[in-house]
Amino acid sequence: MEYMYIGRVANTHGVKGVIKVLPTTDDPKRFELLKNVKIEDARGKEADYTVVKVKYLHQFVLLELKEVMDMNMAESLKQGIIKIPKEEALPLETDEYYVQDLIGLKVYDHLDVYMGIIKDVLFTGSNEVYVVTLETGKELLLPAIKDCILDVDIASNKMKVYVMEGLM
Repeated sequence: MEYMYIGRVANTHGVKGVIKVLPTTDDPKRFELLKNVKIEDARGKEADYTVVKVKYLHQFVLLELKEVMDMNMAESLKQGIIKIPKEEALPLETDEYYVQDLIGLKVYDHLDVYMGIIKDVLFTGSNEVYVVTLETGKELLLPAIKDCILDVDIASNKMKVYVMEGLM
């Protein structure tokens, strides 16, 4: 089964085992539709959890999970990745992409010169930032804005970008 990455456990919240999640979805309210989630902890171990309650705090989603009884159990999930089955994913709008479809894309500049590969997507609040590992081994942080991202072709595994002055 294929899974979608919809958030990362940022921290615990309170002493009763609630986890604070940084959503990686454009619509954090989508958490209210979930009955179950899979969490891959920082060591790569996966487990299924039942969603009991969903609340919101600033940019975070607070999740109360049936199987997480206290702060220590919640603490063990810190930096964990929250996933759902791909068939439960919300449909995408034009120019929207799932994070896992972007990671691994080959990045070319506006002159079609190969630059590197997208290694990660950071969620900053205002816009996403694509982390591109350049051929030199250095990283380029590219804001996911129309001025920088010229074309995304998932089928061809290619992204064409314009690197604004000062980003290199």
